[in-house]
Amino acid sequence: MYQSHWGLDETPFRTRLDPRFFYHSPTHEEALARLSFLVEQRRRLGLLIGEHGSGKSLLLEVFAAETRDRGRPVATVNLLGVEGAEFLWILATRFGLNPDHSAAAPSLWRLVTDRIVEYRYQELETVVLLDDADQASEAVLMQVARLTQLDPSADSRLTIVLAGRQERIGRLGNTLLERAELRIDLAPWEPGDTENFLKTALAQAGRKTPLFAQPAVARLHELGQGMPRRISQLADLALLAGAGQDLEQIDADTIESVYHELGVVEV
Repeated sequence: MYQSHWGLDETPFRTRLDPRFFYHSPTHEEALARLSFLVEQRRRLGLLIGEHGSGKSLLLEVFAAETRDRGRPVATVNLLGVEGAEFLWILATRFGLNPDHSAAAPSLWRLVTDRIVEYRYQELETVVLLDDADQASEAVLMQVARLTQLDPSADSRLTIVLAGRQERIGRLGNTLLERAELRIDLAPWEPGDTENFLKTALAQAGRKTPLFAQPAVARLHELGQGMPRRISQLADLALLAGAGQDLEQIDADTIESVYHELGVVEV
């Protein structure tokens, strides 16, 4: 790989969900603070809205880890392609239960809701983070709507967060949208965020001196449209191409080249 060429200890740009490589940009820090507010104030439902590649999924993973560190039960579920009973089964396993694979939806519902009420009696805030909610099936959205009405007492400690893209958020339906108590928007990075992200990621990977020329940083931000995932992907491909050409630094032409030649397409 390219690590030895650039003097790196590891790959600095990851597209998988690894909280160790989460960059605390101002917009993501604000989102984390708002998610914490939802839980601390025992609000039932919040929306996390962002474009494709804006970092919603990684943000949820980071928040889930922080929530667990505080001793709170948390369940993170990606709803893409999940059906009604399957959703309840996954939720039950996330809460440490061991339901039978053949269990019917009513039995799974009772398991999940009993566990949530049990957590309330233990005075534990319970957090359910649902990624790709805008692509969930109607059956799953119905179960989520039921969860938002569970245990309406003043002592209730359940918080649900639905994450999705702005252009598809209407798929959640009026029932869920009207019950949302806080909307959290992930804005694209500013140019300074991209520059700081590159410096932080490279330093974490063992690089002490600049690797991207300033025009390359500007072009990377422009072509990546401020989207963290696109910027990471482009930066990774640029390091690969630059190592293959035995470059000493990544320039704007390299960024342009990998954007057009190595399969990066606009979504």
